[in-house]
Amino acid sequence: MTHPIYAIGDIHGQIDMLEAALARIEADGGPDARVVFLGDLCDRGPDSRAVIERVRAGIEDQGRNWACVLGNHDLMLRTYVETGENGPARLHAKDLTWMHARLGGRVTLGSYGVADETPDADLLAAARAVVPAAHLRFIAERPLYLAEGACLFVHAGIRPGVALADQVEDDLVWIREGWLDAPVQGLPWLVVHGHTVVDTAEHHGYRVNLDTGAGYGKPLTVGVFEGREAWTLTAKGRARLLPAP
Repeated sequence: MTHPIYAIGDIHGQIDMLEAALARIEADGGPDARVVFLGDLCDRGPDSRAVIERVRAGIEDQGRNWACVLGNHDLMLRTYVETGENGPARLHAKDLTWMHARLGGRVTLGSYGVADETPDADLLAAARAVVPAAHLRFIAERPLYLAEGACLFVHAGIRPGVALADQVEDDLVWIREGWLDAPVQGLPWLVVHGHTVVDTAEHHGYRVNLDTGAGYGKPLTVGVFEGREAWTLTAKGRARLLPAP
């Protein structure tokens, strides 16, 4: 018998949406349902600290049947607090830093208690004073992908033509070009990812995108996977998710 795996798209600090999603999952699959979080727990939404703590505590303290892969926004939070780096090279824009409103670093620090009016020069010290070591460790320990059943769960995607063991972090948490723009044949799994916002969950045959823009106040999507069969999980139950024609 194939047991369902529930995947939650990018949460981006939306604790109320997360709690509603978890309630739907429990109603569909019971309290021991297998849940995979696709990363980007933080940024943009108002409650990043609460989201990270909810997922961390579920996995580490409560022993829930949950797993979470690393997202690029989670990585930016950890990198900033640990090293002070505020502008990952992957952003390809000199004026786009983690503190930019588009990315949401200041909102995330605000959820930890850093005041909005904190001067830029004082932000790093303030962040290091309030972001718990347990959260930084939890992010650091997140795997880059999870292969389970017929699916590969990853935040952004994979580099086509590269063996899974040879994939690099930069691609797995950031990739778009070369992954989203060309059909991929012959993958041994259905790749389930987030990272790139779409209006509704998309099934492309070889990949499913579950990032539907929760960080911008749009719905948080839950996918359900049994083998290669897929559904989204709504308040009314499962809705079949079929490959686009």
